Amino acid sequence: MVRRSSTGADRPAGASVLDQDVTYRARPRALLVAIAGLAVTPALITPAAAHSAKGGRTLTVGSGETLELTETTTVSALTIKEGGIIAAPEGYRLTLTVNGVETGAELGELTDGHGGLATAVAAGTYRGKVVLDVAVANDVAYSDLSFPLRQALYVDAAGVDESRSVPSGVRGGTVTDTGARDITLLSNGESFNGVYVTGGGSYTLTRPKIAFDGNGRCDFIGYGASVVGTGEGTNLVIDGAVIKNEGVVRTAVIADATANVVVKNSTLHCADGSHVPAEYPETGTGDTRYMITVPWMLGLSGNVRTTNLLGASTRASYINSSISSEKWGALSVDGGSKCTLTAINSHIANTKGQGYGSYAIGSVTEHFLGCTFDVGDYALIHWGAAAHYGDSTKEAVAALNESLELGLTAAELKKLPVRSTVIDAGRFMVLWYAAGSVAIDGGTRVNTGKTTFMCKAVTAKVTVDGSRGATLNPGNGVIFQLMDTDRPSSVAVTDKPWKTEMTGTYTEPTGSATKSSTWVTTSAQATDASGSFTDIELNGDFYNAVRGGGNASLQGQNLVLDFTRSTVKGVISATTTKHRVPTITVARYREISEVTNTPSPVVNNGVVVTLGTGSTWTVTGTSHLSALTLAADAAVKAPRGRTVTLKVDGTATAIRAGRSYTGALTLTVA
Repeated sequence: MVRRSSTGADRPAGASVLDQDVTYRARPRALLVAIAGLAVTPALITPAAAHSAKGGRTLTVGSGETLELTETTTVSALTIKEGGIIAAPEGYRLTLTVNGVETGAELGELTDGHGGLATAVAAGTYRGKVVLDVAVANDVAYSDLSFPLRQALYVDAAGVDESRSVPSGVRGGTVTDTGARDITLLSNGESFNGVYVTGGGSYTLTRPKIAFDGNGRCDFIGYGASVVGTGEGTNLVIDGAVIKNEGVVRTAVIADATANVVVKNSTLHCADGSHVPAEYPETGTGDTRYMITVPWMLGLSGNVRTTNLLGASTRASYINSSISSEKWGALSVDGGSKCTLTAINSHIANTKGQGYGSYAIGSVTEHFLGCTFDVGDYALIHWGAAAHYGDSTKEAVAALNESLELGLTAAELKKLPVRSTVIDAGRFMVLWYAAGSVAIDGGTRVNTGKTTFMCKAVTAKVTVDGSRGATLNPGNGVIFQLMDTDRPSSVAVTDKPWKTEMTGTYTEPTGSATKSSTWVTTSAQATDASGSFTDIELNGDFYNAVRGGGNASLQGQNLVLDFTRSTVKGVISATTTKHRVPTITVARYREISEVTNTPSPVVNNGVVVTLGTGSTWTVTGTSHLSALTLAADAAVKAPRGRTVTLKVDGTATAIRAGRSYTGALTLTVA
């Protein structure tokens, strides 16, 4: 029998006996659609407001009137005059559907004192199969706010909880306590959720079709998302889904609070909303309770990302799927710690020329095996992670299947083809803002419009193994750019509900860097950025432009490069960078990371190069280093028809295999 709906404590007073007597757990069927067909006499309606008419019962709420419904009500027409209010009792939430489509819900203003979280049914006339569903509240706390979620299906450890669900919002298909198959969920209201799985529940969504058009409010809690899996012990599988949303933070899939969410054989796409709330700051906010646009300091614009991974040790995996956003981002990990994001044989894209493939923060681990990236700006924005890009070999996929509890059967594992990862990024492969690593191996091909690796003065670690064909192809000829951060800071505000606004400005330093008395440039330091390249042919430059000497609170930072059985052709040097504009504000947000380089002597920006066994560096232009070590069979040479010379502290010095050099090293080509 229907759980939690047989007593007044779980349903509003006066709930229909027919509702209470419906059973559905004993057999799979389109239970909730059947419930939605029940016509229930409206509660607390005056004879003048509700009357019988041809085609069914109608309901009118006049201007200045407040109507409280204590039970789910079905009518053929609903009219709410301007100034009229229709609501549910305290502890319950009201949802309007018309012909199975959630509609009419309007969010409050962000500045209304409550975060603009509550929804109200908008004035207007609604005709058709009009259902006003009264359900037990699902209020979810985030920081100091409480988000009043409403959802078509609410699932916990005991299965579907119909008292917290909106039955009329489920069209077609079958629903049981363990899964739903072939259902359709449609919404053109605001902040309506599709499926919410929590409390240790295990649930499988098979071939759902979900299309939400209208704004959500917060993707750090999943308010307005199509599917949410949250809570320790929760296991959610989404197989064969088609989810296409349009709206501000109208996210497709949220994984939160230690849940394990697996998406396979699915298509997810989210397009920007056209109606950002008028009261939202033009420059945006970094306050995650209110953040509904991408921080422009990332060099991006957009107001919806397709997925988000949150909480502690949460897992989200995407297999044989397509995940795309119009802008902002496709796969995000934000606001969590020690989460794991995995994509296998999946297509990851932005469709409007801006955005990232994945975002990583909070000591997250990210696996990308056999994936194709077609992204506007970055394959990865790195705020602290260990990310790996490689082939979807049988062994690698089987290992992840076991360690991450993906639940792939032997037949599914056998069916997955072995593929190499291909990255096509409009600007950079990786943008670092915090320490972390990136490993590239197998046949991974990295093609970028500009620099491959863009590091903003943090401890980045790159490892590239080209023994199976991995390649790096920078569009501007720069493989690694180490530089000071050019990210403007947020500014605190006190007269708004959000705590910060992104009104900061970046101003480029002028004059020469000040030499630090403490920083060591001639050997690797713990906070350096580093790259290790094995069995690969590299064509491109490596630059270190960190000023140090107290600038940006840094005394210095070195770029440490190791090459083994590899060839590199290009400039490797300390450098001075220059932006195209001297100051960067929100109006010029695309200027973030856009610099030119002038090779310059080392100040606090050491460049430490080791040419290991079997390695050759062909120097194509003046290069300034602080240390150079050559293995016994390593070589430094110039392009054909030219010669390379080395000066150490101003003295011409022969370059010999098996030797090490430290100091002010200058290599020139003539």
